[in-house]
Amino acid sequence: MAVTIGVLALQGAFREHIQRLNALEGVTAIAVRRGAQLQEVDALVLPGGESTTMGLVAKRSGILQDLQSFVTSKKPLFATCAGLIMLAKEAQHCKQGGQPLLGVLDVIVDRNFFGSQLQSFETDLTVTLPGQETSTCHGVFIRAPVILEVNDGVQVLGTLTQEQSPKPLGTQRCIVAAQQDHILVTAFHPELTSDNRWHEYFVSMVKARA
Repeated sequence: MAVTIGVLALQGAFREHIQRLNALEGVTAIAVRRGAQLQEVDALVLPGGESTTMGLVAKRSGILQDLQSFVTSKKPLFATCAGLIMLAKEAQHCKQGGQPLLGVLDVIVDRNFFGSQLQSFETDLTVTLPGQETSTCHGVFIRAPVILEVNDGVQVLGTLTQEQSPKPLGTQRCIVAAQQDHILVTAFHPELTSDNRWHEYFVSMVKARA
């Protein structure tokens, strides 16, 4: 089965997602910059980048309203880092004046949990994708958010332990991967590693709904 997956290409690591997806069988990935292009795709990836900038560019370019309609259409979504923030219902520590949130992921996110770019890091995570055995994957965290709270219907796929975190966690749960029905999210950047399992799993989600 052939599917077309759009990658929001306003800012951030969209090229890497397109490259990963186009390497998979039966997938055509396209850069999405205009609202009309959303009508051409079976699913959408919201990449990492700078979440406030992405939101403002989406608003000024006129695509924000089309994005809002798309994310409520139940077509599969895969969001990484800044894309995760955009999908959240609530985000803490946003810049003054806030940023547009699409509000379809029933979680609370800390937008800049680890601090500045200097606090970016890499670590090996223990994750469990639905239908797969628990395994290890490499996580690249670049000025990354985390999910602080999830509500009913959100399945936690991976967390960060104190040993893996450059910041003291205390009793705080640090969720870095999750799924809510048709929405898959990671706080890290799988597109910047050689591990294809997140993109492969997302494609399986898309094909199951196509």
